[in-house]
Amino acid sequence: MTETITILGSGNMARGIGTRAVAAGRTLQILSRDAEQAAALAAELGANITSGSVDSVPAGDIIVLAVPYNAARELVATYGAALAGKTVVDISNPINFATFDSLSVAPGTSAAEELAALAAPGVTVVKAFNTTFAGTLVEGSVAGVPLDVFVAGDSDEAKASISAFIADAGLRAIDAGPLRRARELEGFQLLIMTLQLNPAHESFNWNTAVKVLA
Repeated sequence: MTETITILGSGNMARGIGTRAVAAGRTLQILSRDAEQAAALAAELGANITSGSVDSVPAGDIIVLAVPYNAARELVATYGAALAGKTVVDISNPINFATFDSLSVAPGTSAAEELAALAAPGVTVVKAFNTTFAGTLVEGSVAGVPLDVFVAGDSDEAKASISAFIADAGLRAIDAGPLRRARELEGFQLLIMTLQLNPAHESFNWNTAVKVLA
């Protein structure tokens, strides 16, 4: 059975991942604090996409937290046991935006691990899509090369499910190991994001991608 997807959020990353979900032929629901914005994004992405407020219980088998880290914490805590049995995808990068020079989580942990600790029993958290930018997700590639999406988690079944979605979306999934590898993924993406802001790299404008070549 092809698993259904709920995206929590209606911003640029929700648009990017939603575009990939449509490309993958998945049933898609978009929920947001702004129900009108969710409806507008659903209409933009195509027919038969449902939308609503985050006050609704997510219907998808896969729940994508397309929101910043602090908002993701709030949603996971609020939904509680309603997420049991679902795979929750954390895409966040917990960056200290006041300095753009460090992460806001303590050393030795990650946003994904913190969300997993906060989640109710029976909720599986997977890290994915944190190293992809919104615009590149809409296209699905950079310079004609499909994006790599690193997937970290402690459940092989959940990682296989997310990897299948990624492949169906025209991207390449790379198993990065257990959920604790999210620490390195989040730290590495801090570096990649600072490169986008560095005026020394004039061609970097949130349009780059991390690619593993073999």
